[in-house]
Amino acid sequence: MTHVPVVDLDRDPDAVGAELDDICAEVGFFQVIGHGVPTAVTDAAWDAAVAFFELPLPDKLAVRPRSPDYPYGYIPMAAESLSQSVGGQSPPDLKEVYNAGPVDAPTSAVCEDEAWVWSPNLWPTGLPELKDSWTVHHRSMLELSGRIMSLFARGLGLDPQYFAHSVDRSASAVRALCYPARTQAPGENQFRAGAHTDYGTLTLLRQDTVGGLQVQTQSGDWADVTPIDGAFVVNIGDLMARWTNDRWRSTLHRVVDPPALPDGSFGRRHSMPFFHNANWDAVVECLPTCLAPGATPKYEPVKAGPHLMTKFRRTAVAG
Repeated sequence: MTHVPVVDLDRDPDAVGAELDDICAEVGFFQVIGHGVPTAVTDAAWDAAVAFFELPLPDKLAVRPRSPDYPYGYIPMAAESLSQSVGGQSPPDLKEVYNAGPVDAPTSAVCEDEAWVWSPNLWPTGLPELKDSWTVHHRSMLELSGRIMSLFARGLGLDPQYFAHSVDRSASAVRALCYPARTQAPGENQFRAGAHTDYGTLTLLRQDTVGGLQVQTQSGDWADVTPIDGAFVVNIGDLMARWTNDRWRSTLHRVVDPPALPDGSFGRRHSMPFFHNANWDAVVECLPTCLAPGATPKYEPVKAGPHLMTKFRRTAVAG
């Protein structure tokens, strides 16, 4: 199997589901085409994100999170270390981040803890196109994520709507990342984004052509994820792996510097992931098709929301 296969979603859903079952068991990463998301929708969100990072620093800092554990807003350079979410101790990541959560209000009342993921987004003044384009993009990503979750269910031998009740009030988030150009090499064991797994059900990623995203193979090697125009990179997160009793892999991945330019510098890179999550109170436990007769599940049931909060809080860099 190619390290990160390309999957055309515009085919028989049962065939796609079976293919995804094989891929998620092997590597947990793939790229999708035939996804139906209009290019104009993604382009508008992308262009607005790039424009945000080009704002003066004071304008970006104006939408910095209101507290250390506030989930949305601007995170400056070297203020996050993703490897800490899996127990690593790498230096801070060489990136800037802007996060925005749900763009539509929850359909019913939320508990006090769940209110955290429904915190208001911090939109910059003077850049209205960011809110406008990300609202449309977020809804498109939710729709595509729901389609892929249905394909996952088919691949796992479940009813296509099996996961629907667990993701129908998903507090998912869009994240824009800017890895600034640099003239100096990184510090020891320092990356643009340290090795980590994602936390939720699945991630949809748009990346530019600069490169640097790598996934860890089962042999422990690191394989490049070659950008494909118009495709989304998809990977499953920790909760999806847990749901499948590790039948599927939530794969370590990282972002390294691309090859140096002729002048010795490292080019700027942008990416824009969408992190799809289960409902806050969704109970994630071993699926009935992922447990052999007489076997015991590897994991105790867990609620999706508290799992997400714990992972998120580990990534902040002290100070």
